[in-house]
Amino acid sequence: MSKFISGPGAGHKGVRSGVADEAGAKDGGSDAWIAIGELARRSGVPASALRFYEERGLIAGGRSASGRRQYPRHVLRRVGFIRAAQAVGLALDEIAAALASLPEGRTPTKADWQRLSAGWAPLLDARIAALTRLRDQLGACIGCGCLSLKSCRLYNALDRASLRGSGPRYLLGDKPVSG
Repeated sequence: MSKFISGPGAGHKGVRSGVADEAGAKDGGSDAWIAIGELARRSGVPASALRFYEERGLIAGGRSASGRRQYPRHVLRRVGFIRAAQAVGLALDEIAAALASLPEGRTPTKADWQRLSAGWAPLLDARIAALTRLRDQLGACIGCGCLSLKSCRLYNALDRASLRGSGPRYLLGDKPVSG
């Protein structure tokens, strides 16, 4: 038997230290532990990124007596959620806040994940709208920073879009200034 000791993410929701048997089942329960290499292979996330997620508190695990980093099997779901959230453009701080809403002391259920994801609907709708504007306006000037000064004179004479703030004002939803 090997004794698990607290890791950087000790105290993270749903993670506790304990004793694991040879098969990795902890305290005789069904919450098996897997090595960082296995988690990396199964999740498709490099071990370096998993260590970064652990440093940021997104996932937590423990270390065996020999110092090997290991994670409860349910961390696979968390990593999958992190990857999906990043794929739609969410920042790690947004992901961490969402993960913090999951229940303590048990593996999140499908209902827990659905509740968490439903809270992101307005944010995702706003991102979809921004991407749609970008797609629809790629052929025209999108405000400050246009690649063609000749075109900017037509769409943004005297750089009037800059009066509304920095960045691609038209892409952000501002209507072109006329006149």
